[in-house]
Amino acid sequence: MPESNFVDYVKIVCRSGKGGRGSMHLRHVKYNPLGGPDGGDGGRGGNIILRGNHNYWTLLHLKYERHIFAEHGGNGGKDKCHGTDGKDVFIDVPPGTVVYNAETGKFVCDVAYDGQEIVLLKGGRGGLGNFQFRTATNQAPRYAQPGEPAQEMTIIMELKLLADVGLVGFPNAGKSTLVSALSNARPKIANYPFTTMEPSLGIVGYRDNKSFVMADIPGIIEGAAEGRGLGLRFLRHIERNSLLLFMVPGDSDNILREYNILLEELRKFNPELLTKQRVLAVTKCDLLDEELIAMIKEEISHNGPGEVVFISAVTGYGLDELKDVLWRALNNESNKLQTIMADDRLVHRDKDMSFLAQELEDEDIDDEDIEYIDEDDIEDWDEDDSEN
Repeated sequence: MPESNFVDYVKIVCRSGKGGRGSMHLRHVKYNPLGGPDGGDGGRGGNIILRGNHNYWTLLHLKYERHIFAEHGGNGGKDKCHGTDGKDVFIDVPPGTVVYNAETGKFVCDVAYDGQEIVLLKGGRGGLGNFQFRTATNQAPRYAQPGEPAQEMTIIMELKLLADVGLVGFPNAGKSTLVSALSNARPKIANYPFTTMEPSLGIVGYRDNKSFVMADIPGIIEGAAEGRGLGLRFLRHIERNSLLLFMVPGDSDNILREYNILLEELRKFNPELLTKQRVLAVTKCDLLDEELIAMIKEEISHNGPGEVVFISAVTGYGLDELKDVLWRALNNESNKLQTIMADDRLVHRDKDMSFLAQELEDEDIDDEDIEYIDEDDIEDWDEDDSEN
């Protein structure tokens, strides 16, 4: 799909429906002049419900949905007629969508799997009609309840890609080349920094028709956690990955230094990322000879991470070994993505409000573009719907 079709960040004003007003009506017919109260209850307002839908892979369908409002409940009527319930509004989102309150930055909810439904805003309850208030000592109550008001919230929805392996590295580390070599995905590849401007997913085939999903995100530079480069925009996509594959080119001046810089950026963004299992892949080994590879192996084995693989996506060197290492790591019971989701170990932090303005600017979302509607501007109920 075109690059502009990848949307992982939207801001929407949502409002549930308010409850209908209960009817205050006294029954008067020809042969029953003292019929008593028969005012019906008001209907409930519609809910705003988030629903996971695996048929969506971005938030593109919500990019221009500035307002999502549910239907109000209908007023009660005479003859104990119950007001109609407002229709619920379902917002379909891809699994992995996280919702925040745009005004406070607080985490609201997380849609993790297909078919999951979460009531984001509950509709107001309908008011009781005067029929509900009749008693032996008050046989003709002349009052009824109003409906409960609607709930309104401005939300930010972020998509965090669900993948097994997330690639972490500086620009031009060979991430997109690796994804294209291991899968049928065709990300943009060029010899300049920040070629990858949006995340991409590739399905990596393994032995016996097995497979796992690999996520490629734009390159990270030093200071990304403070907003440099593409900054915080795509770091969130590796929060849901089960395994992190760090990629450092073999022709780098100091492989361990670059690896530690990447670790530090992840720690600044979210310290919990450091608890994920990590594998280091030294890329572009076609530029190195066997003697130099042996020297680098010895240096890294004393000072670096536990699992290191030397690869070349261009020539295919070490790719089978890399897939074996990744498959073994992914199938550790403590490391499976399904286990992480089931144990609810993915903790979503509240948004840092100091970065929120920059995020909105990066996503071309301007508060002036969103029209906020006060409750006073909502068309009031028709007073003729109930009789006194």
